[in-house]
Amino acid sequence: MLRTVEKMVKGYRTQDGAGVSLVRVLGNETVDAFDPFLMLDAFDSTDPRDYLAGFPMHPHRGIETVTFLSKGSIVHEDHLGTKATIHDGEAQWLTAGSGAYHSEMPQRAERMLGLQLWLNLPARYKMTAEPFYHGILNREIREFPLSAGRLRLVAGEYEGHSGIQGKYLPLDYYDIFLDAHGSVTLDVPGENKSAMVFTLEGAATVSGTFVPAKTAAKLGAGDRVTIEAGDAPIEIVFLCSERLGEPVAWYGPIVMNSREELIRAYTELEYGGFIQQAAKYENG
Repeated sequence: MLRTVEKMVKGYRTQDGAGVSLVRVLGNETVDAFDPFLMLDAFDSTDPRDYLAGFPMHPHRGIETVTFLSKGSIVHEDHLGTKATIHDGEAQWLTAGSGAYHSEMPQRAERMLGLQLWLNLPARYKMTAEPFYHGILNREIREFPLSAGRLRLVAGEYEGHSGIQGKYLPLDYYDIFLDAHGSVTLDVPGENKSAMVFTLEGAATVSGTFVPAKTAAKLGAGDRVTIEAGDAPIEIVFLCSERLGEPVAWYGPIVMNSREELIRAYTELEYGGFIQQAAKYENG
């Protein structure tokens, strides 16, 4: 049974960080439909003035952030003084858990093209998950040929092959390139699976539904999805995790399960005690 498109969201232009121009696709109003995917921001610019201001040091709690670059480079720094850079085709995965500070500063490039995803943490892990950083570098991203394109396994599993694994929620993250009129069928079994696609470059037909460029499409129940390109090559991101079905209390960079937990987090930010566990960091 095909997983058909249940909901489509085309983002709106906004600014975040210190003045980065981006397209916000998922946010507070899409939490339930796209659970556990909270925020999805897309960036695509050939003008460095759109992004060089970057995202200076800021806090997170209760989430994991996955920043993926198709093109460009970003320098990550954190509250421990760690500094790491990702480039074309790479990603960085930050488990904020009980609390982390980090910055992400895009560097001048011919084109900056990519996504940032916020993945919710289950309630039982929000204050127990250790802050953790992993740079997902090209040397550990496996690539698989398709009949008319290729699939890059950024995270999770694909046909029995494994990439970096989520410790608290599973996340399959595929970077898929299809030639003009090319197609791919992905197996997506599991009743509680939450799957979506984002058309990063070009439009696609997803299980029979046309999805314009720069659009998130949430998939319904089923066990497989088909993705087809039109008259031009495309790059599409496929994401799959597990629905949590838990209450969400979200303000700014912090996502908890209740208003009381949010108040506690912001009280600790103001008066101290926000960082509660030492972080662990590694590059692939």
